[in-house]
Amino acid sequence: MSVAAIVPAFDEEKTVARVVRVLKAARGVDEVIVVSDGSSDRTAEEAAAAGARVIRLRENVGKGGAVKMGAAATGAETLFLCDADFVGLEAAHVERILAPVVEGRLRMCTGLRDRGPLLTRIIAHLPLLSGERALKREVLEGVPRRFLQGFRLEIALNWYCRTNGLPYGSVPTLGVGQIRKMAKVGVLRGLLGYARMILEVADAMLRVRFAKKEFMKR
Repeated sequence: MSVAAIVPAFDEEKTVARVVRVLKAARGVDEVIVVSDGSSDRTAEEAAAAGARVIRLRENVGKGGAVKMGAAATGAETLFLCDADFVGLEAAHVERILAPVVEGRLRMCTGLRDRGPLLTRIIAHLPLLSGERALKREVLEGVPRRFLQGFRLEIALNWYCRTNGLPYGSVPTLGVGQIRKMAKVGVLRGLLGYARMILEVADAMLRVRFAKKEFMKR
């Protein structure tokens, strides 16, 4: 049973190499694929130097499209999706998320980033939006292509499992964080980015529910 880690990355030269090294160190991960999604910096070079197989896209196609490209480049039965800007991620976190899927207990398992004891418990009962998740290939391939965009990807993956009665869940990943948008692009652009994210999530939740028949296994 093979496992491929897929890392969609857009201008993440500062963090992608460490993420790749962590994934390569995790037991059970057979290959690491970084999809440089139209990056204009050294994301591709840093990922390759750290030992990843790199797919370079000339234009930005978005996270969902990049994940789909990565999945198409491997025949692995189990996929581990991972954002390129995680901080504090360790091999043990990856192994903990992978375990229930590789062992057959779940079809998809998502990591819950560390937001403190109380908030982490609350988030566990909300839609799972984290970029770190293990899943069977069939889950990704079952999602209609039009939902492989922005935050629709995470919502759609959840909805596919729920619609088809496939077991999915989450595990806490204490110590794992993510570089905030404001640190990347400044306060104003960061706040606008968060506002767009909230609208995208709300829009995605509505759209997937109205498209239930599209998510049913054929």
